Amino acid sequence: MKFHAPLAKATLLKRYKRFLVDLRSDTQQEFTVHCANTGKMTGCADSGFTAYYSTSDNPKRKYPHSLELTENQAGELICVNTALANKVAIEAITQDVIPQLSGYQTQRSEVKYGTENSRIDILLQDEDKPDCYIEVKSVTLLEQGQGYFPDAQTLRGQKHLRELMQIRQQGMRAVLLFVVMHNGISSVKPAAHIDSQYATLIEEAQAQGVEIYAYRAQVSTQDITLSEALPFAIR
Repeated sequence: MKFHAPLAKATLLKRYKRFLVDLRSDTQQEFTVHCANTGKMTGCADSGFTAYYSTSDNPKRKYPHSLELTENQAGELICVNTALANKVAIEAITQDVIPQLSGYQTQRSEVKYGTENSRIDILLQDEDKPDCYIEVKSVTLLEQGQGYFPDAQTLRGQKHLRELMQIRQQGMRAVLLFVVMHNGISSVKPAAHIDSQYATLIEEAQAQGVEIYAYRAQVSTQDITLSEALPFAIR
């Protein structure tokens, strides 16, 4: 997935009100950008980090700039725009980068499913195979060398796991795909210390046949591409 235009560079000052981030340009101008991330962004939005942002040409936007990437003190790039994880996953599936998800004739997004009023991120279909329901999660939390998901309690994520288990019980494929959007992460675990219920549900889901995969996304200021599978462990 390539960025439509070159990203501009600034220094991150602070994040607040969840969706707003203050930046400072090289010319010392301070301004506010939109941040499409509902998580805590622990270790991803510290004051002093380098920030990379895009600019929209939509005149109706209150904040024309969007925060896309940050760079921590170790020089590791992090994609903090969680909406991009789905785009990266769709592109990778289309290009057969993920062998476990190849060979389907059609691909659809945001399809309603389940009993809890959910929308699946990606639905793969083929007349010769069971439907494949894929829930995509962006992983950016790095603690003591280990990648974790989620970075905050996620009732929505818990709901998705319950829905995936129902799909599997109906005889279809159910997949949880972790897209690792932090260049410093090399393995993924459930963050039981943050959301114990999510960790319990993901263990139950795996036991019921929900497939769980983690893939590294190589993050750069020009593009983001899925590159290789990473280890995933329940504990």
